[in-house]
Amino acid sequence: MVATSRRSWLKAAVAGLGWGAMERAELLAQESRNAPISPREKMRITKLETFLVKPRWLFLKVHTDVGIVGLGEPILEGRALTCQMAVKEIEPYLVGKDPRQIVHHWQAIYRHAFYRGGPILTSALSGIDIALWDIKGKALGVPVYELLGGPTRNRIRVYAHVRTPEDIKRRMQEGFRAFKTGPAKRRPSRYIETPAEIAYAAEKFAELREAAGPDCDIACDFHGAISPATAKLLIKALEPYQPMFIEEPINCQNHDIMAEIARSTHIPIATGERVFTKWGFREVLEKRAATVLQPDLCHAGGITECRIIAGMAEAYYAAIAPHNPLGPISLAAGIQLAASIPNFLCQEQVSLGEGYLKKPFVVRDGYIDLPTDPGLGIELDDEALKDKIGHDWRNPEPYDPDDGSVVDW
Repeated sequence: MVATSRRSWLKAAVAGLGWGAMERAELLAQESRNAPISPREKMRITKLETFLVKPRWLFLKVHTDVGIVGLGEPILEGRALTCQMAVKEIEPYLVGKDPRQIVHHWQAIYRHAFYRGGPILTSALSGIDIALWDIKGKALGVPVYELLGGPTRNRIRVYAHVRTPEDIKRRMQEGFRAFKTGPAKRRPSRYIETPAEIAYAAEKFAELREAAGPDCDIACDFHGAISPATAKLLIKALEPYQPMFIEEPINCQNHDIMAEIARSTHIPIATGERVFTKWGFREVLEKRAATVLQPDLCHAGGITECRIIAGMAEAYYAAIAPHNPLGPISLAAGIQLAASIPNFLCQEQVSLGEGYLKKPFVVRDGYIDLPTDPGLGIELDDEALKDKIGHDWRNPEPYDPDDGSVVDW
């Protein structure tokens, strides 16, 4: 009788919104009744478990006393062991606490560190935050995007990394319609580059554009390894081929110079993979240094913080293209964020989860369908993971072949 009355009330409440809204309200009501854990039922964190996963990732499982396990990726590339220890140091705060107080835990972990932010502590916090959202969604029986206000789209656009025209043709056959590459180089870039090297980079990008055609997008990532002087020359040479965006045209540490570059071209400038929290992105937006923000959910503060960053970006008419050169848990978190914000552009990925997830993501016509399973919507395939546990991946350490000086990678 109570369930019937509630169902009738929900239908009446949304009757003016049309049958689609009524059906959605009915579905949510059913999901609420089927939620594994009542919001009033006690739930406590029992332990945090981390494990290194090939090729260079760190996965996290946050266990609870009701059997729900949340997944996260608290990793900074090349610093897996450091991040692993950072999570271990945070564990005593979380054990015994209710995982559903996500924002409260975010504030406590971030502010009680005293030395706030930085890539290591924020990456550890990010992975934990993602796992807590996974727990909350699973406890309520709904995807995380439902907890963030519901979906703003029914599929998520993704892009693939490419180097050659053959790569583009192969990835197009796999369903991709957007791509990212780097500027072609025959040696490390110099502070002021020669006309021959600028022409070579433009020629190689033109070949990619020809292979993709005018209906596909191709972004170009300078990876912060180009000097401001050369970046301006290179962007000018690439403009005729209309890259989707130029990523990190210079090192992200000087937003004033990036803003100067942004004003000198009509190509959108993107940055964010090495920018952390709302405080870091505030300066990017205020200085108009980029119109595409790329917060990494595993570095910038997790789902909690990246949702705030997306809101800040919307006020500046900037788009969000979540950075993700990591694993399928990171991808799943990015998809949940993308599904819930209005200013989403495209999601980076390097693994759809084959060999890691029981149900890998599938790309169709450039998109991944909106997940419907609760939490992050994924489940690790522990059996398939057995031969992928452990790694000793290190950041590349390149040097200039001409004079032996250190160069960026």
